[in-house]
This record gives sequence, C-alpha cells and structure tokens, in this order.
Amino acid sequence: MSDNPTSGQPPLEPGVPQPAAGPSVCPRHPDREAYVRCQRCGRPACPECQRPAAVGIQCVDCVREAARTTPSAQTVFGGRATDGTPVVTYSIIAICAVVYLIQRADPTITARFSFVPALGWTEPWRFLTAAFLHSPATIFHILLNMFALWSLGQYLEPMLGRARFAALYLISGIGGQVAVSLLAGSPTLAGLRTGLDMAWVTPVVGASGAIFGLFGALLVLNRHLGRSSAAMYATIAINAAFGFIYPGIAWQAHLGGLVTGAGCAAIIVAFRHQGVRQRVWLALGGVLGLLVAVVLVKYLALPDVIRMISSKDFGPQ
Repeated sequence: MSDNPTSGQPPLEPGVPQPAAGPSVCPRHPDREAYVRCQRCGRPACPECQRPAAVGIQCVDCVREAARTTPSAQTVFGGRATDGTPVVTYSIIAICAVVYLIQRADPTITARFSFVPALGWTEPWRFLTAAFLHSPATIFHILLNMFALWSLGQYLEPMLGRARFAALYLISGIGGQVAVSLLAGSPTLAGLRTGLDMAWVTPVVGASGAIFGLFGALLVLNRHLGRSSAAMYATIAINAAFGFIYPGIAWQAHLGGLVTGAGCAAIIVAFRHQGVRQRVWLALGGVLGLLVAVVLVKYLALPDVIRMISSKDFGPQ
C-alpha cells in the first residue's frame, strides 16, 4: 500500500487554487477560516483577501508586493508613462484662469506678485509668481498664452512625463524672470530719479517665459527624435515679434525662457537612459542653482541702496 496521502484521489492540476487541508485561519483575519491558499506564497487567504491572478488565486499582500516591484512603463525620455491626458497642462491653465479672475476682482494682486527687478532681492518669490499672472487690462494676453500652453502641453507632457514637464515649465518661467533682471541694466539712483533706468522698476507678468521654454524644449526634443520643427520656427518668430511690437511685453523673458527651456530639454535627453535616468533631477536642480547663482551675482554687484528697495518704497499698492 502506498504511503502517498493522495492515493486514490485524482491528481491535482497546477495553476488551480488548491484547497487547504481542512479549515485554516487567514493570517490577516484570524477570526475567519480560509480554504484556499495563495498560489504565490502558499498562505491561507479568506475570500476577502483573495485576488484573481493569471494563474490561480493570490493574496492581497502578494498582489501589493508585485505591484510595488514591477517596473512602471516609461516614456522615450525616461518619464512615467500616462494615459496621455496632459493633467499638468490643464492644471496650469486652470490656475492661471483663477488667478486672472482674482486679479480682475482685486487690482492689488498684480502689484503684489508681479516681477519687478527692483524687488527681486527683497521679494524673491516674484521670480515664480509672475508666471501665473497676466495683464488684467486685456483678456488677449492670457488667451494667447493659454492657447500656446494648451497646444504645446498636449504634445510635450505625454512625451516627457508629468514630473519632467512640470519641472521644465517652472524652471523656464524662473529663467525668463532672471533674464529680465540681467537685461535691465545696472541702475543708479540718478537713473531711477530721471527715468533712465525705468526697466528696473517696470512690472512684468505672464507665462510667456515659461511657454517660450516649452518652445525651446520642443526644438531640442524634435531634433533628437528626427522630427521636423519647420512650422514651429514661424510660430516662435511671430510670438517673439509681439515682444517688440506691443508695449508692456517683456522680450527679455521670452529670450530667457527659450534658452532655459532648451537647456533643460538637452539635460532630459542626456539622462534618458535607464542607468542614469534618476540623475536628471540632480541635473535640473543644477540648472535652477545656476539661475540662482547668476541672480545673486547680479544683485550683489549693485549698491545696497538699490538692492534693498522694497514694496514700501513704491508707496501704497
């Protein structure tokens, strides 16, 4: 007689949930009996803890561990692949729209958060906040910028991944304001009093710097992918022309954003491979650090009386 306890029973088929030898206790619910074991770890699993798998049944712990260790799909430039919906793009458009309505309701918002080179040292947050403001005097400004952002975001965000796209946009926006401060000259008290250094005290608002950063990135990425950007050259030229034709538009921010965005895109391309993919954040942080260093050199070269100008010196806002 055979010692095999299954003698006289049909053989068990692999891949089919095997009944436990008598009722066992679910390790996650000690008060419940479990008649099925996990196909992966072999532990009992009550009905609540069972999950259908490609082969048999697995427990919730094994399913969770498998999800954690399975590599996520990546874009061609190393970002996390998504369903293609440009969530970051839509979010930025929504934020700008809400801020625009607040600007219309409270005119002091524009003065408090726009970028003014004279206030860059004492109120550095303006380097970022100005990118979410637009001229409240006309709706044309925000409509043009948001249309450009919508068009570029639908193409670039799925290609880069949401995190890389957001970093590109924000760093480019800051780069635009840095260029404004660098190209505003070296003001003096006499120049401020006589109006010769008005660029130093002129407010700048708009997402144009960040959007031109997206333009610059698109040119770099398309070149890497072997795609034509011929139509984009005309679009960039038309948008750049507005900075010289219409008063109040800072062409300096356009130039700064374009250069910064192209630089960020070159870094993203360089760090797209699996082995160095995570170093892209250190490299992009280096770009941001370089912008900060350039601004520090600019402001530290100014006399204290110019560098320390604050909102109070502009009177009530």
